Amino acid sequence: MTVQTLSSVPAPALTAAPVMSLSDVALTLQGNAGPVAILKGITLKVNQGETLALTGPSGSGKSSLLMLMGGLETVSGGRIEALGHDLSTLDEDALAAFRRRHMGVVFQSFHLIPNMTALENVALPLELGGEKHAFERAAAELAAVGLGHRGDHYPAQLSGGEQQRVALARAIAPRPPILLADEPTGNLDGVNGQAIMDLLFSLRDRDGATLIMVTHAPELAARCDRVIRLQDGQLASEVRA
Repeated sequence: MTVQTLSSVPAPALTAAPVMSLSDVALTLQGNAGPVAILKGITLKVNQGETLALTGPSGSGKSSLLMLMGGLETVSGGRIEALGHDLSTLDEDALAAFRRRHMGVVFQSFHLIPNMTALENVALPLELGGEKHAFERAAAELAAVGLGHRGDHYPAQLSGGEQQRVALARAIAPRPPILLADEPTGNLDGVNGQAIMDLLFSLRDRDGATLIMVTHAPELAARCDRVIRLQDGQLASEVRA
């Protein structure tokens, strides 16, 4: 296997090719009783600008599949290409650089840095990416999610809905072509969940990003171009809008 380093990963050109392509992808993890097959033979393509929902019962492999697509977990078999790059050939530094430039990730549990303000949390990936006006961009993204007045507050001073808005602003601030969301409304009440749904799609429309999300919420899945259901680590069904 050829492993690419940070400096050897060129910026991909946008083409008609799929943004994400999975070929016979498998994931096996070691459990207490031995190897456990989490994903089995997943083959899937996601096109530029598409919105895709991954659904299925708990334990079906949805979040594991999303983590593989984001290069946050390593495949046990098969191949994943994102924007023309085989993720399995990238070392950890190159994967981190690839995500920083090309992917925004929104987690169910927010993952905000507790000792940084909302503004600093959103500015962080911009600073890491070398953006000269990181704080100005971060302030604009906070305003876009309705939190322009909360930039100097720490995560503990924000409600769950506000924390998820900050996490969303942080994910989309670098304007990534791929946005991954793992149960983005899972920890929110109905009102805040609906607000996050609306924000996800409005920001996706604004930036033209490809949106791939894991969700148990049928109303959120129904807004996507395509819904894929997983069952026992395999693709069980596919519905197009």
